[in-house]
Amino acid sequence: MTATQTSAGSLIREWRTRRRMSQLDLAMEAEISQRHLSFVESGRAAPSRDMVLHLAEQLSIPLRQRNQLLLAAGFAPSFSERPLTDASLAPAMAAVEIVLKGHEPFPALAVDRHWNLVSANAAIGPFLANVAEPSLLKPPVNVLRLSLHPGGVAPRIVNLAEWRAHLLDRLKRQNDATGDPVLVELERELRTYPSGLNGARPLPVEPNAIVHPLRLAHGDAVLSFISTITVFGTPLDVTLSELAIESFFPADEQTRTVLVQLANERAEPS
Repeated sequence: MTATQTSAGSLIREWRTRRRMSQLDLAMEAEISQRHLSFVESGRAAPSRDMVLHLAEQLSIPLRQRNQLLLAAGFAPSFSERPLTDASLAPAMAAVEIVLKGHEPFPALAVDRHWNLVSANAAIGPFLANVAEPSLLKPPVNVLRLSLHPGGVAPRIVNLAEWRAHLLDRLKRQNDATGDPVLVELERELRTYPSGLNGARPLPVEPNAIVHPLRLAHGDAVLSFISTITVFGTPLDVTLSELAIESFFPADEQTRTVLVQLANERAEPS
């Protein structure tokens, strides 16, 4: 969003364009007339609070930006925005820790809207080993930067070109969905990092593959992971809506065996 786009109508038009919807498409989804929508977007009609929220729902606008849209329309924000340390979010954060702990002996981590590390379980160790650039591990730790920086995890990612393309595509889609300037700048930065190709073409994707695996060198072994992203369902708090848990699962028996062994070693008294 640009600084000049402060009216509710212009913001709605911006989000409609971002979602690649015509006025007619959005009007039909919202079950209103195209004429009325045109008046709202042009400023000739002032939308009610309910209409603003209704259009935001049809456009799948994130909660943070829904608050901005309400403010632009002259209404108070609908969704609270509390820090993760707020006492009222303690039950949700406890649930996050339960999910992370419950995923052991496999790695899992929680990140905020800018991919900064919020928490991780004990199994994340293999991802953090041998990081050459210490600043990458200073809070706030950005997990995308840590993954792709040549002083971070990147030198140990066996399929770096494919994994880098996967992460950048994910980030681009997130930018398309939110327009967050911090993420736009992060994507620009990450694209300057080495691609891992070294003049070669990327390896072809396995025709029967259903996911992008992460293949990580760990000692003499190569650990292979698939991952999933989990978010809170129907959150009413902005901060909570932007929290995501990424869980890594072993993609082969060797990886499972190594992760179980590492967990057993952590459990042994020193």
